Amino acid sequence: MKKTSTSFKAFNIKTISMLVGTLIMSSTIMSSTVQAETSAEPMLNEAKDRITDQAIRADQATYTATQARIHALNETGIPVADYNLSKAQCWLDVSLHEYTRNDRSAFPQEALSQSAGILTALEQNTTPNPAEQTPLVNNADKLREDLWAKAGTLMQAPGKTCYAQKAACAEVELVHAGNEHKQQGWRHAKPYVQIAEDLLAEADAIGDSCLPPPAPVAATPVAVPIETVEEFSIAADALFKFNKSSGDDLLPAGKQTLDDIAAKINDGYVVIDSIKLTGYTDRLGSESYNQKLSERRAQTVKAYLQSKGFTHVIETYGKGEADQVAECGTSTKPTKALTDCLQPNRRVVVEVKGVKKGTAQ
Repeated sequence: MKKTSTSFKAFNIKTISMLVGTLIMSSTIMSSTVQAETSAEPMLNEAKDRITDQAIRADQATYTATQARIHALNETGIPVADYNLSKAQCWLDVSLHEYTRNDRSAFPQEALSQSAGILTALEQNTTPNPAEQTPLVNNADKLREDLWAKAGTLMQAPGKTCYAQKAACAEVELVHAGNEHKQQGWRHAKPYVQIAEDLLAEADAIGDSCLPPPAPVAATPVAVPIETVEEFSIAADALFKFNKSSGDDLLPAGKQTLDDIAAKINDGYVVIDSIKLTGYTDRLGSESYNQKLSERRAQTVKAYLQSKGFTHVIETYGKGEADQVAECGTSTKPTKALTDCLQPNRRVVVEVKGVKKGTAQ
């Protein structure tokens, strides 16, 4: 049914202004006091009865109560930009808009009923919510299939939560435009088509910037270094001439042994925390002599390694007769047999503390 100017005479400007202004102010007040009757569908007066202040005030109260329900749901934690709540608001807005423009068709009531149905589902936490459908109320024409398709695509996209409000209102405005087109032609429908098109363009523009965060990627396990302590025990008899300790007393075989150990250390470790050289003697001779001999041998080995470009920090110790590994009886007479038996005690121990290559977990 077309909007008529005859009935509009009773629907004077003063009354309309009162309706709109009071609705805006009253929605906030009523939201704290109105207990929404969610089971009852809000009903406007029939078009033929909207000629008195009493009827207009009654319809005003209906709109105000519906707005209060939206406000109450928002107060419970449903965001204003929620798709369902936004759609309820947009249906309410177009219903009021056409009511104040004196639309005598069923559109204001049917749009209001759509808003109320969505709100009831939200209040009662029922699914699916009617907002998921956008019916062509009042037998509205379906205009711009491309915009309908775009709205559907947007609501399936990952970033829909960021533009749900725009998409919801665009769908309602397409119905609004279809109703105008059916009643009064394209000229009256065009502004609402443009609103829908603009809303969808805005939604599309912000969609890519509001994609959900990517799924967390499993962290690559970080290798935990395993510190080891490795010892190389070098027979002093293989390093030095008997009872000797200077660099000149190093034997060729002893030098080669030291070169091999240095290469193993340099090539086998990613981190070296410490290197200790400890010299030992057998029990033959005086304790003080053996102590000094063990210290000199450790220092000579250190000097040799450094002369070969070994740059690691090296600590040296002498332990003399301590930590004997071969007892060989109690005799102190330096016979060849006893000297040979005590040979394992005459040694230099290289201790390396660090992280070897290939041992991290």
